[in-house]
Amino acid sequence: MGCTPNASHSPVFLLLGFSKARVSPGLLFFLFLAIYLVTIIGNMTLMLLISRDSRLHSPMYYLLRGLSMIDMGLSTVTLPQLLAHLVSNYPAISAARCLAQFFFFYAFGVTDTLVISVMALDRYVAICNPLHYHSVMNRQLCAFLLALSWVVSIVHTMLHVGLLLPLYWAGDAEGNVKLPHFFCDHRPLLRASCSDIRSNELAIFLEGGFLMLGPCALIVLSYARIGATILRLPSAAGRHHAVSTCGSHLTMVGFLYGTIIWVYFQPPSQNSQEKDMVAAVMYTAITPLANPFVYSLRNKDVKSALHRLLGRGRADF
Repeated sequence: MGCTPNASHSPVFLLLGFSKARVSPGLLFFLFLAIYLVTIIGNMTLMLLISRDSRLHSPMYYLLRGLSMIDMGLSTVTLPQLLAHLVSNYPAISAARCLAQFFFFYAFGVTDTLVISVMALDRYVAICNPLHYHSVMNRQLCAFLLALSWVVSIVHTMLHVGLLLPLYWAGDAEGNVKLPHFFCDHRPLLRASCSDIRSNELAIFLEGGFLMLGPCALIVLSYARIGATILRLPSAAGRHHAVSTCGSHLTMVGFLYGTIIWVYFQPPSQNSQEKDMVAAVMYTAITPLANPFVYSLRNKDVKSALHRLLGRGRADF
């Protein structure tokens, strides 16, 4: 598609993802407000429990605390703006703000997937090499892996931001570019561009695909070894305990990677926009909301820490 003379590097984008929703904007506003507040409260509570309770000062919970911080950032990048646009007649965002949102969304999002894969490595060491777990997965290694996840994520995001900068977008008579999405995501931005986006598409499938395959391979290999180790355990109780320690993580792996693959690694099609929106809501709103509850409701240590914290609070009162 060729660019018209009024095409620009820095148009105003109109985020119209929910403009044709069958649900009223007021109801959507209160729904997403509730999701955002519960996400922040749930993840902050989990971080507080891990920080204050000495029984949770282990590598797994150190990584989980980092994941909670990332989930809060991921929600904060997208949901407050969505809430503002749901009560506005002009859901506009400047090109600079759009690219900033794109950068932070991908920085938090890619770090999220990398930390999830690091947690699979943690479960592998805990189950397959329990005697050396604390010496191998020590605080220094966990901090290094978290920092490495951030560095890889930021470099990856800067590459894609750099590929977006030369693109042109042709707006309407007022210079507005309509995006059928609720935040500045990769696919809608590329679909709306009038420039040649083949290099962007190639980067998504090669560099982005490699970045997905690496963590996925680590998760698959870790759980293959974990499964073989569990099958060799002599007692049913031991097998049940080992499986229960991995259940929460496996739930979030399937949820997170399933939606990412659906949104970013299917062939681009205009007919998939509504499905992309549903998957994006799952990834940006539901996954950060679900993480603290999945890890707490299925985890006896976290539930015990919460009971102790609540009991201490009542005693102080």
